[in-house]
Amino acid sequence: MNRILVIRGGAIGDFILTLPALKALRDARPHAHIDILGYKHIAALAENRFYAQALRSIEYGPLSSFFAKDSELPSELANYFAGFDLIISYLYDPDRIFENNLRRCGVENLICGPAKIVQTGDHAARQLACPIEELGIRVADLTEKVFPSIEDRTFAQEFLQNSQRPNLVIHPGSGSTEKNRPLDNWIALFRSGGFPAAARPLERRPSVVICGEADQAYVSQLEREWKSRNVRFARNLPLPHLAAVLEDSIFVGHDSGISHLAAAAGANCILLFGPTDPDIWAPKNKDVRVVSAPGGRLSNLEIAPVEAAVAVALGNH
Repeated sequence: MNRILVIRGGAIGDFILTLPALKALRDARPHAHIDILGYKHIAALAENRFYAQALRSIEYGPLSSFFAKDSELPSELANYFAGFDLIISYLYDPDRIFENNLRRCGVENLICGPAKIVQTGDHAARQLACPIEELGIRVADLTEKVFPSIEDRTFAQEFLQNSQRPNLVIHPGSGSTEKNRPLDNWIALFRSGGFPAAARPLERRPSVVICGEADQAYVSQLEREWKSRNVRFARNLPLPHLAAVLEDSIFVGHDSGISHLAAAAGANCILLFGPTDPDIWAPKNKDVRVVSAPGGRLSNLEIAPVEAAVAVALGNH
């Protein structure tokens, strides 16, 4: 298996939850050439950062023909797929149209992984490890890891202006309102005075606020609230750069892809869970602490347990 292609779409968290399986694959096949076909802004976390040597966009227009039955397949892509000794696909393909088109190209070794996570099953990373274990490769370690490059870390140093670590980083969004804590609670958390003495150098406030496209409304209000504070707003940073910013930080967030990125980067994470099951979705990394909301509603989560978790994390540094 000298040339391997992994096809992985999905959101940020879906991709990062697949990394334990990809790490086991890389460890077992250290000299293999591995390509990833996925969303480029997400899969960039893996390109030339331990997991894969090359990346191709799943949004490439001619690829659409592979999702149509009995379609004419572009020779360039047909030759591309045929050039791999093994293809592992996580695409949702219930009618096996994509699979059949790959086989028309001459693909012989194809393993299809779960496109959707079973909500009452094993941890998501364990479910996503199934196709790798079909190869006889044991996936024992379910922790998520990313490996920022030198360039990524140089960006982080410039962005953080060499501030003293650990930085306190928050991400008040998640892409789903049901998984978000009310913004007033975030503001109140860093207005309260219950933190221990060890937390006082950070003045009980975030050093960095992460802002993605779905978080603009939240962040605009926080900018107004904290305009006189030395808070950096990380807006739509490339994920490899953001991973380097998150290294060795104290991170507070929800069940989101960015929370998985923080855990994978080695942050000390306090993750606030509401309607989703942390036994399936929370990162398995050792420095992850889950605070679950009563009744699965984040609006029911009081400030005190969150403040206590942040205070412990700050006190440990």
